Amino acid sequence: MSSTLRTVVRQIGPSVMLPMLVYEIGHGAVMPVIALTALDAGASTTVAGLMLAAIGIGTILGDVPAAWLANRVGEKGAMLAAMLASAAAMLSVLLTDSVAALAVALLVLGACGATMHLARQSYVADVVAVHHRARAMSTLGGVFRIGLFIGPFVGAAVISVWGTRSAFAVAVVASLLAAVVLAFAPVTSTGGSAVGAHSGPVGVREMFRRHRRLFLTLGIAVASIGAIRAARVAVIPLWAEHIGLDATTTSLIFGIANAVDMALFYPSGHVMDTLGRLWIAVPCMLVLGLGTMALPLASSAATLTAVAMVMAFGNGIGSGIVMTLGADTSPEVDRRSFLAIFRLINDVGTSLGPVVPAAIATVATLGVGIAVMGGVGLLGAAGLARWVPKYSTYATRAMVRDHRRRLAETQAAVIPG
Repeated sequence: MSSTLRTVVRQIGPSVMLPMLVYEIGHGAVMPVIALTALDAGASTTVAGLMLAAIGIGTILGDVPAAWLANRVGEKGAMLAAMLASAAAMLSVLLTDSVAALAVALLVLGACGATMHLARQSYVADVVAVHHRARAMSTLGGVFRIGLFIGPFVGAAVISVWGTRSAFAVAVVASLLAAVVLAFAPVTSTGGSAVGAHSGPVGVREMFRRHRRLFLTLGIAVASIGAIRAARVAVIPLWAEHIGLDATTTSLIFGIANAVDMALFYPSGHVMDTLGRLWIAVPCMLVLGLGTMALPLASSAATLTAVAMVMAFGNGIGSGIVMTLGADTSPEVDRRSFLAIFRLINDVGTSLGPVVPAAIATVATLGVGIAVMGGVGLLGAAGLARWVPKYSTYATRAMVRDHRRRLAETQAAVIPG
């Protein structure tokens, strides 16, 4: 383990990484059984398929209130509240056999996720030195991926003994255990941006007015990241079904791709911290865009696996990029409200990502819809290349070096020779 990674883990490991890992294991355990639970409760196939969308809707609805909550109780308090609310929501699914109750629980789960993500991003932006920021954010993104990867295996083991709904018991236990870990975790209060970072909140509406141009340029480009990432998860199984692959083969392809994805989270942060954000933001979207456009050319399990691995590579090297850019561009005053808007725009993009190819497929073909999403990725790469240097002071290698030089000069001035 490098000295930088040790520093990052020491700063945010007990207070953010470990609780998030435990929490996301529970989240990952329930994701594969949501539609099955809805069907068991009497929902139609269409309604069951829409249940996953309830989490995304809850996330969008929860983004702005998350800033309000964090401004009143702090990041730790907000995360604790989200974990306990998530446990209550998942418990309600265990205690009731109602489609409506399941939908409400998933809305709550989405809102809790929004609160967790905003609070952890704001906290890390405050306590981690800026020259370690991208590595911290990408590692956090990696922890998120690992939790979601482990969760289905834990859920499958429990389901094999106690049935489908027992996956929600895993989520209850994971949420409560994460809350206990967080409650006793020390909260780091050091970091250059922490002082006065949240004094005098200006509110979401005023924050949007002050930074409207940023949100409508860089924000839209960042939303394209969320859109193509979400589309990737949706279109790979759709294309697998289109070329006649069974569910087992499709799952195996996903597993291989996820292994590629998870392996790249820390190197991406290292590149961003040393060479600048552009060296990850643009290649990430270029690879995702070109990989998505190549997906309709896959005609067998082997070729689909190869394309899925390329797409996973693009997604993996982009680990933490959205959180890093949000932290880079957020103001010192009321960072939480800024991040709430930034996350809201990204989450809207995420929710639209699977819809675009599906909608185009109804009037053209699935292949055309997938290719259009690839084009969105390429447009996003162009937008990031244009606006990241304008709004992030760590976009290029020269900017990073300039920051380090100014930081060294400041330290030399503070510490007498």
